[in-house]
Amino acid sequence: MESKKLLPKQNVIALLGNPNSGKTTLFNNLTGAHQYVGNWPGVTVEKKEGYCNFEGKSYKIVDLPGVYSLTAYSPDEVVARNFILDGNPDVVVNIVDGSSLERHLYLSLQLLEMGAPVVLALNMIDVVESRGYMIDISALEEELGIPVVPMAASKNRGTRELLAAVAGAIDRASPAKTIKINYGRDIEHEIEKLVTVIQDSQLGDIYSPRWLALKMLEQDEEILGRLHRMEGESGPVAEALAASNGRLRNVYGDEAETIIADARYGFISGLIKDILQKPPQEPVSTTDRIDRILVNRWAGIPVFMALMFLVFQFVFKLSEPLMDLIEKLFGWLGQHASGILPAWLGSLLGDGIIGGMGAVMVFIPPIFLMFIAIAVLEDTGYMARAAFIMDRAMHKLGLHGRSFIPMVLGFGCSIPAVMACRTIDNPNDRLTTILVSPFMSCGARLPIYVLFAGAFFPAHQGLVLFSMYIIGIIVAVFFAFLFRKTILKGESAHFVMELPPYRLPTFKSIFIHTWERGKHFFIRAATVILAAVVIIWVLGSLPWGVEYAGQDSVLGKIGGVLAPMLSPAGFGQWPAAISLISGFVAKEVVVATLGAVLVTNGALLGDVLAGQLGWGPLNAYAFMVFCLLYIPCIATISVIKSETGSWKWAAFTAGYTIAVAWIISTLIFQVGSLFL
Repeated sequence: MESKKLLPKQNVIALLGNPNSGKTTLFNNLTGAHQYVGNWPGVTVEKKEGYCNFEGKSYKIVDLPGVYSLTAYSPDEVVARNFILDGNPDVVVNIVDGSSLERHLYLSLQLLEMGAPVVLALNMIDVVESRGYMIDISALEEELGIPVVPMAASKNRGTRELLAAVAGAIDRASPAKTIKINYGRDIEHEIEKLVTVIQDSQLGDIYSPRWLALKMLEQDEEILGRLHRMEGESGPVAEALAASNGRLRNVYGDEAETIIADARYGFISGLIKDILQKPPQEPVSTTDRIDRILVNRWAGIPVFMALMFLVFQFVFKLSEPLMDLIEKLFGWLGQHASGILPAWLGSLLGDGIIGGMGAVMVFIPPIFLMFIAIAVLEDTGYMARAAFIMDRAMHKLGLHGRSFIPMVLGFGCSIPAVMACRTIDNPNDRLTTILVSPFMSCGARLPIYVLFAGAFFPAHQGLVLFSMYIIGIIVAVFFAFLFRKTILKGESAHFVMELPPYRLPTFKSIFIHTWERGKHFFIRAATVILAAVVIIWVLGSLPWGVEYAGQDSVLGKIGGVLAPMLSPAGFGQWPAAISLISGFVAKEVVVATLGAVLVTNGALLGDVLAGQLGWGPLNAYAFMVFCLLYIPCIATISVIKSETGSWKWAAFTAGYTIAVAWIISTLIFQVGSLFL
């Protein structure tokens, strides 16, 4: 997407780095508000693009997915590597965490072996300096043969210097540096044999023959797929590769991939000795001191639970005054609209649009405060530790430790949570996580909780909200365990979790992350929710002449058919049934529907719920649990189909979540009724 303000000449810069390298912060610094988010063509991996101008030139910035390597195992790695290979970026800015060189330089070496035009952004130089380390930048540039720019993205330090280095690299237009690592006599001998055969093939005309030989020896599925499509299973390159793999297995007793990775790390180890000087006695870092408590095997989970509880208290306490103001504003608007307009138009505007939209818009403060809290926890580095803490417990239950990351994302929205499962390599682990992710309480359900907790549990709102999230986690973990023992049997793989250093989040970063999540609420309010409340008003007004949203209306009759099925769970009233049906479109519409069909006469929706529905706290709690667990929104079902490649799993998710929601909410109401 082009901006009219941009200058005609535009160069393409690709940003690539490990997760937690500061890549997103750098992207935000470079592009500011000129960002566009979508998906790569034909792939559900998120695509971020932005624009910036520097010294009279325009640059298009492409933020590639965070990856640890360019060996294409996951969709993220495939997208990142294919863009570098086939997208022809003018420069690849490789963001490296200077405080963790050994891990991050592995990706740098792969880029250089590929022959990509690289500028290395040595990020977190402030952390390096605070630890008393000294990195010889000139020596690093000489060893790698590329520009190296020290910077601290979190403080916007070094950004202009990086752009200057990028501009210089583009202006020079010199051939990309290709580094050559010696992999030992035996592997080098096989590489030479493969290079000779590759040079005579069509692949050798497109990519570096040496790089292709390495990728083939590493059993890179993407490259092997291209080879198969080009010459079939028995072509000269395939035959030479099979022979090389056989000889290397005989020599090493192991796959070539392992030997190649060891050689790269050996190269990095020698490089670090040349360029990095450490103090005689390294001080214990602040991160290590904090982690002694937060990552402690006994204290970690209780601390995590306590932090989440405090987050919910924070959300309620700060949002309450703002919610009251918005609620009173929409109540005033509804009353005046009904009084000054013709009857049917006043009803549409007052009862339908203002009543329904107002019931949802009142929850803007808690939704944005929740997203702010999650952004702070992510940007400080704590969420990565939460995944690490939960790994052991989740693995015992048959769930991959990496599954916790999508599940945490589910607190914001189920759609990115399902899409994030693509980073899980094991197919059964991935499918299990997709199937249980909808149980995580997304932000769209928050208006339901806030409404009912405020109306029926005014003294314990934070505790009730906290319990919804805990129930969601427990149900998700239980069904993950059940699926892994039945329909998705198999060993769950361990994973190595990167723990980034703790950082103070910047206001800009928190604002961008919060807005990226929260803007979808406004978009849905202006489209889906508005359309839904108008449809609900029409159904509640037909046939003409009946009492609006009465039992004789079309809406009332539909609800009357469905209500008896929900009676065992304690909410067998037709307004509740109708709101749950509309919640399939978007969970916020549950509240919008109640706001549109219940007669408030200017009163606050929360104040009339108990009287008009005839509910007590137990009914309300069972209803909240049903809303937590039942079928996710239609957009999430669509994404599940896309990620699994099958409507079968999407339909299974829809069916089993409804059954689970009905069973658990019924148990809560029936058992609770015995004691009340």
